[in-house]
Amino acid sequence: MDEIGQKRRLRPGDGQARAARIQDVARLADVSTATVSRALATPDRVSPEARARVFDAIAKTGYVPNPAARSLRSQKTYMVLVVLPDLANMFFSRILRGIEETLFDAGYGMIISDLDGSPEKEAHFAAFTAAGRVDGAILLNGHLFGQSRDGKGTPANLNIPLVALCEAIPGADIPQIEIDNRAAARRMTQHLASLGHRRIAYVSGPPENVLEHERFKGYREGLRAWDLPFDPALVLPGDYTLDSGTQAGQLLLAKPERPTAVFCTSDEMAIGLVRTLRSAGLRVPDDISVAGFDDIEFAAAAQPALTTVHQPRRELGQAAASTLIDLLQGRMAPKRIRLKTDLIIRDSVADLR
Repeated sequence: MDEIGQKRRLRPGDGQARAARIQDVARLADVSTATVSRALATPDRVSPEARARVFDAIAKTGYVPNPAARSLRSQKTYMVLVVLPDLANMFFSRILRGIEETLFDAGYGMIISDLDGSPEKEAHFAAFTAAGRVDGAILLNGHLFGQSRDGKGTPANLNIPLVALCEAIPGADIPQIEIDNRAAARRMTQHLASLGHRRIAYVSGPPENVLEHERFKGYREGLRAWDLPFDPALVLPGDYTLDSGTQAGQLLLAKPERPTAVFCTSDEMAIGLVRTLRSAGLRVPDDISVAGFDDIEFAAAAQPALTTVHQPRRELGQAAASTLIDLLQGRMAPKRIRLKTDLIIRDSVADLR
C-alpha cells in the first residue's frame, strides 16, 4: 500500500502518524482541493464521476472533514432548522425522512425544533436562529417566529431563507410547499356520498389551523355537490390526535341519530374513533363507515384498514428541502408548489347503494 492509500501517514522524523489531509484526498482522486471541498459541501455542483472518486479517496485515506473550519471560512453552518409543532405526531416521520436525505445529499445537516405548543421553546429557537446557528429553516408550524397563526405580531428578523411546508403561512413572502387540502377533502366527501351516504359527520382539526379551514371548506363543497344539507350537529371537534378521535367517538355514541359515515381529517383521529365505536359494540363499516386523511403508516394496518387521503409526505419533505437548498445556493425558487394527493380505498367504508 502506498503512503497516500494509508489511513495514517508518518511525519518525517517523529515516527508519529498524522491525520490525512484534504491534499491527500485530492491527490488520490486526481482532482483539485477545491473540487474535494465542493463534493463535500455542494455535491450537486460536482460531476458524478469526480464525486465518486472523491468519496472513494476519503474512504481509503480516512480523511475526516473539519466542519468547524469549513464554517469559519465560508461563514456558513451547513445546518438547517426544521420547525415542528409536535414531534410526537407520526404524520411527520416520512416528511422528516425526505428532508434529511435531500439535505444530506447537498452537504447539509438538520436540527429539529419541537415546539410542542411552548412559547418559551419558540422564543429559544427564534434567538438560536437569529444568532446565525443555522443557514435556513423549514417551517411546519404554520406561522413565522414572532407571529401567531392569524398573522398578528411582528415576525422576527432572521435574515435567512425560509420555506413553509404543509401549513401555508398567509401573507408570508416565502416559498410554500403543500397539497390542495380543500380539493382533497371535497373528493373524500363526494366519495362517501357516491356510495349512498347521506348523513356524513366531520371530525375537525384545531379551529385556528389553516389546514382545518381548507378541509372544512372542501367538506362543505362536497356536500353541496351532492345536494346534501349541512348539519352543524354533525361537526365534531378534534385536534388531529388519537385522543381527540376517541372523544369524538364518545360524542357520536351519545347522539340519538347517528350518521352513516364519518370523515375524520386525520388518520390518528379516525383510528381513535374506530376504536371507541368498536368498544361500544358497533361494527365498522357495517354499522358506520369511517374515513381518514394523511395515509400514515398505521392506516393500512388498522382494523379495518382505513380508507383515507394519501399525502406524498416523503416527496413533500424532499420538495421543501430542495427549494431551501436552491435559495441557500443563490438560485431562484418557485413561490408555491402543490403536490398531488390520492384517494386510497380500503375496508373501513361500506357501499350503501
